Amino acid sequence: MLTHLRIKNFKAWQDTGDIRLAPLTVFFGTNSSGKSSISQFLLMLKQTAQSADRQRVLHLGDKDSIVDLGSYQDIVYGHDVEELIDFNFGWDLPQNIRVEDAISGKKFSGDRIIFRAVVGLLETKRRDVAVQQMRYELGDLSEDGLVVVMQRKESGKNKYELSTLGYGLKRKRGKPWPLPAPVRFYGFPDEAGAHYQNADFVGDLALALERCLRRIYYLGPLRKHPERSYPWSGESPEHVGWEGEGAVYAILAAASRSINAGKYEKYRVFNTLIAGWLEQMGLIDSFEVQPVAEGRREYEVLIRTKDIKQKVNLTDVGFGVSQVLPVLVQCFYAPPDSVILLEQPELHLHPSVQASLADLFIEAIHARENGKDRNIQLIVESHSEYFLRRLQRRIAEEMITQDKVAIYFCKPTSSEAEMGRLHLDIFGNITNWPEGFFGDEVSDLVEMTRAGIKRRVKAGSK
Repeated sequence: MLTHLRIKNFKAWQDTGDIRLAPLTVFFGTNSSGKSSISQFLLMLKQTAQSADRQRVLHLGDKDSIVDLGSYQDIVYGHDVEELIDFNFGWDLPQNIRVEDAISGKKFSGDRIIFRAVVGLLETKRRDVAVQQMRYELGDLSEDGLVVVMQRKESGKNKYELSTLGYGLKRKRGKPWPLPAPVRFYGFPDEAGAHYQNADFVGDLALALERCLRRIYYLGPLRKHPERSYPWSGESPEHVGWEGEGAVYAILAAASRSINAGKYEKYRVFNTLIAGWLEQMGLIDSFEVQPVAEGRREYEVLIRTKDIKQKVNLTDVGFGVSQVLPVLVQCFYAPPDSVILLEQPELHLHPSVQASLADLFIEAIHARENGKDRNIQLIVESHSEYFLRRLQRRIAEEMITQDKVAIYFCKPTSSEAEMGRLHLDIFGNITNWPEGFFGDEVSDLVEMTRAGIKRRVKAGSK
């Protein structure tokens, strides 16, 4: 689970400031306020980690990637290519990383990592993106933690040096030359182990970061229209797809899984869980995925609503079910310890269903599978007042504690984007409500009342 994030000189953000990331983190804001850039940044890091090109510091995207951000000039703040992009984030590890110094025998360990990187363009003809510094902090340095830093040594040349805090690196004899560049923005070159007698562990830190980024999943705001049938070969998709196109395949693949809403709650098989949520949201009376005919590998989604007695294909009912289905499935299909990025999950949904998303997300972060917490983190970009109001209510009702929720409001200014954290008390009240957060509702009501009075006066004078 990600614990915090800070980004400098990326797109509209000169500096986001420290962003605390809770199990349920929500970003609100006006259009062009920079809130989408947070998800784009994390997705850029993810696709870099998945890139086959180990020398590419940042994979900014192409037609086949999750995000396509253009060039370095397009992503750096103010389009100033002389600026450096500086970022850091932390995450909790599913399991402790343990390190033993092969020379001293001293042991180190940590259940969290904080990573920082500074990248920018080289002062060369090609002006490639290069890592200026990368830094890993494992655990607590005041106890048995350690810090490893890889720093660019000579301006204009691709040479680096490795240093540590709390851990004594020992050089091998006959290896006086600097190290080559890092792998991508986060990986140590193979030569690090060859140059030092006790640096083999640094690869474990980079692997932990890679695993963290690979556990990030994204679902966009525009979900695919449903199909009348779905051919399925039996494979399990990694996720429901960026546009939710794999939601039905995920339901089929998860048929044997059972999930509950928290300790002491009853387990439900995956199909029943999804159907239950669609019914709870008031969208259907029944839901099932079945073969179109015996012995066939094509499946269809059949539902029945309150207004229709017969089961009908998903394509023959309203848009809401097909839009919310990928959101539902992704929340419970993602593997444990996943981070799920949801962009405007409320799009095309009725206000009552938008409100129900808060209940869905609360259950998703509390859910358990195989007797263990699923430890799912949701990072949501939203415009829905109904969703927020329900979330506030559930805090007041103690269905979720305010420490498990972090809400931010983003807004553009004349020079850069600004972000403020909304402070929630134990009763769900926002104590620093921004002006015009969801428009000026009070002014609208006042002006509506004035208009009504004027019309009555005008009608009475006739």
